[in-house]
Amino acid sequence: MQKEERSLRWGEERRLEFIEFRLGWEGGVRRGDIRSLFGVSEPQASKDLTEYQKRAPNNAIYDASAKRYVASPSFEPVFMQDGPDEYLLRLRSLAEGLTAPGESWIGSHPEVDIVLTPARQVDEGCLKAVLDAHRLGGSLEVLYQSMSAERPKPIWRRITPHAFGYDGFRWHVRAYCHLTDKFKDFLLPRILKSRDPGKGGVTGECDHLWQERFEVEIAPHPNLAAAQRAIVERDYGMVDGIARLPVRFAMLFYVLKRLGLLDSPEEKSARSQHIIVANREATEAALGRADFSL
Repeated sequence: MQKEERSLRWGEERRLEFIEFRLGWEGGVRRGDIRSLFGVSEPQASKDLTEYQKRAPNNAIYDASAKRYVASPSFEPVFMQDGPDEYLLRLRSLAEGLTAPGESWIGSHPEVDIVLTPARQVDEGCLKAVLDAHRLGGSLEVLYQSMSAERPKPIWRRITPHAFGYDGFRWHVRAYCHLTDKFKDFLLPRILKSRDPGKGGVTGECDHLWQERFEVEIAPHPNLAAAQRAIVERDYGMVDGIARLPVRFAMLFYVLKRLGLLDSPEEKSARSQHIIVANREATEAALGRADFSL
């Protein structure tokens, strides 16, 4: 009877993931790499390498001349399943300064630049007040600057927050608005002040536009050449020329805007706009339900 493998502790599993990351993405790993990043002893680093070889017996080979373990030709990940996304997410976090070099697990990386997004200023006290209200299931009053023609100046309004959304540029809080008796998005940078926490209003379970989803179907731009359409299909993981994106109704407008799918994308140059909405009629109806329109 085969002996059952013991369960790994969290710290041990992280070190084995690190070993696999370095093998898979940088070709090899040394005991010193484990010691310096995780602060363990040399015997512990050796044990980790032994444990990794036991759980992934065909992945690592010791290179005596380089004094490190290198990836074997038959290397197959055991602990990491995200493929390129794993590496690129760490590279992006490193480039944006969100992760320290050591914490990124990347030892040697290419020069990287990131398209900048202007920083949006969020009041720390207001954010904490919104989070407190969410955590307690309550409400609060916020001094909010709307961009609507009806409210050119900031006004106080009571909201019951239940979720947060990010459109790729800005954070907003999804909340029940006591003033208008409906669920709305409130951009965090436009909350100028907060006060008077109180009893909550209608809960997020009743926010159907947040809870329910719609499938946007995207397809290659019709003016692309056959080879170009093929690479776009591959790029977006399309099947039979279509990729289906499940999106909350409340986030639909933001997703379409981020992908350049507002304002008749099929009429834009295929050189810059590579995809279009395949189910445009249904998407227009969905935007109408979500209080938006193409």
